[in-house]
Amino acid sequence: MKKLLLLIAFSVTPFAAIAADVAAGQAKSAVCAACHGANGVSPSPIWPNLAGQKEAYLVKQIKDFRDGNRTDPTMAPMAAGLSDSDIENLAAYYANIK
Repeated sequence: MKKLLLLIAFSVTPFAAIAADVAAGQAKSAVCAACHGANGVSPSPIWPNLAGQKEAYLVKQIKDFRDGNRTDPTMAPMAAGLSDSDIENLAAYYANIK
């Protein structure tokens, strides 16, 4: 029974959410702050707020910018050098800001 509960817990919770490092995401977020604000709250309506967004949503969007599935002349170069781990950490950081 214990193994079944663990299996269910891991199948419902995305593994990336378990492995993400919020502190590493915060350290990596300095570049993002220029447009998206120091705490993920944008100072301008032309850039979205990142604070409080769903982690999976942020991972998908940033990876899409990095991988060319989504284009933007500002975001594409910002995301180009990010590893999967960087993206997961950033997403965890912004998702945990309330």
